[in-house]
Amino acid sequence: MKNLWNDADAEKMVADYAKKGVGRDLALRVYTTRLLGGEPRLVLHGGGNTSCKTKATDLVGDEWDVLCVKGSGWDMAVIEPQGLPAVKMGALLKARTLTKLSDEDMVALQRSNLIDPASPNPSVETLLHAFLPHKFVDHTHSTAILAIVDQEDSKPLIKAVFGDKMGYVPYIKPGFDLAKVAAEVFDADPTVEGLILDKHGIFTFGDDAKQAYDRMIHYVTMAEDYVAKNGKPQAAKAALPPKLAKPSDIAPTLRGAVAVARGEGRFDRMISDFRTSDSIVDFINSAKIADYAGRGVSTPDLSIRIKTGPMAVPAPDADKLGDYKAVVRSHVEAFVKDYTAYFETNDALDDVKRTMLDPMPRLTLVPGLGMFGHGRTLKDAKIASDVGEMWIEAVRGAEAIGNFHPLSKADLFPLEYWSLEQAKLASNKPKPLTGQVVLITGGAGAIGAATAKLFAANGAHAVIVDLDAAKAAEAAKAAGNSSIGVGADITKPAEMRAAFDKAVAVYGGVDILVSNAGAAWEGRIGELDDATLRKSFELNFFAHQSAAQNAVRIMLEQGTGGVLLFNTSKQAINPGPKFGGYGIPKAATLFLSRQYALDYGAYGIRSNAVNADRIRSGLLTDAMIASRSGARGVSEKEYMSGNLLGQEVTADDVAQAFLHQALAERTTADVTTVDGGNIAAALR
Repeated sequence: MKNLWNDADAEKMVADYAKKGVGRDLALRVYTTRLLGGEPRLVLHGGGNTSCKTKATDLVGDEWDVLCVKGSGWDMAVIEPQGLPAVKMGALLKARTLTKLSDEDMVALQRSNLIDPASPNPSVETLLHAFLPHKFVDHTHSTAILAIVDQEDSKPLIKAVFGDKMGYVPYIKPGFDLAKVAAEVFDADPTVEGLILDKHGIFTFGDDAKQAYDRMIHYVTMAEDYVAKNGKPQAAKAALPPKLAKPSDIAPTLRGAVAVARGEGRFDRMISDFRTSDSIVDFINSAKIADYAGRGVSTPDLSIRIKTGPMAVPAPDADKLGDYKAVVRSHVEAFVKDYTAYFETNDALDDVKRTMLDPMPRLTLVPGLGMFGHGRTLKDAKIASDVGEMWIEAVRGAEAIGNFHPLSKADLFPLEYWSLEQAKLASNKPKPLTGQVVLITGGAGAIGAATAKLFAANGAHAVIVDLDAAKAAEAAKAAGNSSIGVGADITKPAEMRAAFDKAVAVYGGVDILVSNAGAAWEGRIGELDDATLRKSFELNFFAHQSAAQNAVRIMLEQGTGGVLLFNTSKQAINPGPKFGGYGIPKAATLFLSRQYALDYGAYGIRSNAVNADRIRSGLLTDAMIASRSGARGVSEKEYMSGNLLGQEVTADDVAQAFLHQALAERTTADVTTVDGGNIAAALR
């Protein structure tokens, strides 16, 4: 592993932070923490921790000896000084005299001794850092170290690789007990330059930031070299089908299978992130991949991300896709059964009240293709994929020099169901559309953009489809929540299909369609040329049908229902003069929405329409407003607020109607009018 320390960079960071009142010790602690956190083979997504012992002044000017240690929720790769809260050392050291200390009391002790009470919770391994006498202490979950410690008889192997330079600490759940044992191991031989924690990771330490960092890189490199020099051939490869299905062929099926059924047609859906490379495929094509997956996670910290380990499914045969849904669901059912038994068995060992987490896998390995990370958000799904890559590297190394033998699931349970983690999860309430994907046509227009923003604010990831790709991207950025923009001419079936394929590629599927795009052409119907009328039908009817067909195709594969929402306009039931070319296809789209409700209700797919009128947008431009108000013989203001409420209706009002229909779980074949009140447009 390359040592990234650079004297000039380190001193620049010291100088930059000095201008902000941050001392040298803490500035260098930030510098090397970022070096460690930026290397995924050492640290992933909140894992690992670092510390330094220094001095800090409290709010009344008293100076204290403190431990600045990584705080909960901070990522080492991008940490700032405030991510290393200062804790008074005296109280931490006094805790070593205790015979026991619960996790809750440990956290209370640490929080009550923070210099800044607004700081995040210090790391669960704070006491371990405190009990070691060194000024700087580093901790990572190096995949090379894990290859060595994830063995059935790891202690002699650790001795063979590192000699007397590293102390050996048997596996103990992070917290007070681990801190005491680790300190005792160091006290027994103060000449060691670090500690190897069985089934867990590595600590190194030093009198300055560079020494601790250098030692980390040195001993990780020793582990890497040992694996490289002593590796045995890989296990035999499994036989693959002559013709493999594509990831997009199975993504909706897999995404539907891992959705958590809540009863009566309700589901907590997942986002899926597909990840592949030659290295990933080479490993998961092993004939033993299901065995590896069943053994567990390479370090206990990963249980927070991928539960008890990955799920492996068979390679998908392109010629037998019709059978693959049952294959996937049977594997998910087996995973759920095993996880439930794991929970019930270990939960029964004491009187602690726990709530079982959802039992769905968070990482699926598919031979021949790659892997899918699953999560309630795209961020969580990507984290699961990142973790999967490091799990593969650790298992590959462990198998190369022996046999992958990670921490037992019984020992894993107390960490996955750590009381403080349970409290954190209980307070993390999902939004109404968390885990769902909405595709919006005409997404860069006023109504589409407002709808995307509102749906994203309620937890959905939005796929914003528009003829103008640049504007679609802008609307996606404005919507937030990892939404994406897609350029497409939706009157062309191939481009419509490509837009839905993009949704599947990025998120794994689609749950909600807002078929919103439209445009109007004016003229008396008896004088409208066929080309114009056909053009209007292509956009205002056939594009809606094309979008709905694509959405239903994916929804049926997912098997978790879905929602089709159509913007049909008040013209569908209350035609205006010289607007037949627009109103007639819109009327057809209104009945299209009801036909979908009729034909697909049995599959849990709902279909509703919104009849909106006089919304300032790309369709109802200033010029159009002037023309339509003139046709009705009223002022523009009177035209825009010519309703029972006497108020102009906005794109945000239409977005609210779409959101209501998306959330109304027992409503289908509905038409919601959003026009401020127009009796002539009211349904009878």
